[in-house]
Amino acid sequence: MSFTIHTPPPTWWSATRKPLSPEDWQEAVARAGEQLAALPLAQARNRAKVSDLARKALLAALSDRGFASVPEDELAPYLSQVISQVGGLRFLDPLIPPHCDDYTDIQLNADGSVWARPKGQLAHALLPDVKPGIEEAWQVIERLLAPEGKACTEATPTVDAKIPRDPALGFGGARIKVIHPSLVVGDYPVLSIRLYEPKPVPPEQIVAWNVFPQPVMDALLEAVASRLRVLIAGGTGSGKTTLLSALAHGIPRETRIVTVEDPNEIWLPHLNVIALEARHAPPGSDTPPYTVADGVDDALRMAPEVILVGEVRTGQAAMSLFRAIMSDHAGMTTFHADGPEHAVHRMCVIMYSDAGVSYQAARGMFAEALDLVVQVGWREGVRRGLGVWEVAGLAGKNVTFRQLWKPGEERMQPPTRARI
Repeated sequence: MSFTIHTPPPTWWSATRKPLSPEDWQEAVARAGEQLAALPLAQARNRAKVSDLARKALLAALSDRGFASVPEDELAPYLSQVISQVGGLRFLDPLIPPHCDDYTDIQLNADGSVWARPKGQLAHALLPDVKPGIEEAWQVIERLLAPEGKACTEATPTVDAKIPRDPALGFGGARIKVIHPSLVVGDYPVLSIRLYEPKPVPPEQIVAWNVFPQPVMDALLEAVASRLRVLIAGGTGSGKTTLLSALAHGIPRETRIVTVEDPNEIWLPHLNVIALEARHAPPGSDTPPYTVADGVDDALRMAPEVILVGEVRTGQAAMSLFRAIMSDHAGMTTFHADGPEHAVHRMCVIMYSDAGVSYQAARGMFAEALDLVVQVGWREGVRRGLGVWEVAGLAGKNVTFRQLWKPGEERMQPPTRARI
């Protein structure tokens, strides 16, 4: 038996090539976006899956309007619009991985302007071509908050949330702050996003960024491998957690590590890792918070060899961390301070105000618990290492330091402290 395939005559569309008007395209884009609006955010961030679904939805919407065949070069820009809508991240989507990995911070201001901080730089830059409308801004925020069951309203005008890490997309996750227009001067909600590194930062990357010379980085890794307790100090966005992740490469791979963070952002190349994350009490809920101090206390019952605390922000967290590393646990942490003396002062202030620890007791704990202070910060608008100090101990009432390295030097002096 044989079959004959009859080719139908050219359709009116293919014969005349009637162009689609901008209105036709926008209607098709809107219908395709509506069809895929319920797609979960986790799936919506899968570029390959979304591209396939968006193409089918857009072609179906065009077909319903009588356009059964569309050239690829005409389809492509509108397909990008659908993909952006489906993800719910609209103006944000092209600015974050997997489409872009250029920024550490993205800000939507109350006047509708969008700013971003390029990696390794201090200043934010205005993105003049990114101009979301108010409705689009709210759609993005709702899409970001919905997975955590949160919403930004006048009743809950300030909201913290996170975008989870997705290694398949090369996305390291993010921390989010949203503030309702009722609290700011302007018509838009304020959105602040801190993006995390999409993969572990190796020590050689720190050297490539000219934060530290290679011999200094090697000496710091050796100090970590020798179980010295390290505090990384610096200002906001100076790369404290990134450096901590890099220095963690000095910890032997078989080591059992517990990390405690708020929120989780440390990348580790190790296999035996437990990552604890603080949880804030939901507004109006009886659910108790889970603090960094709680996490450190729990970590002590999990047989850790090393405890890493993402950042010490409260006196209770400082107390718990000092108790942990004074009980023969190696550890590292980060702290917001402009130098070793400032770190001591700020630590004493928060331990006194939050936990009632006297200044002298806090100084004693600092001197006994910590071995090295590594300072990072900004120099001429870029991230740089600003110094390494060994904690020398107490001299009278003051914690004293011995500087092991300063900018301009190629090598670091060896520390005298030793741990078993």
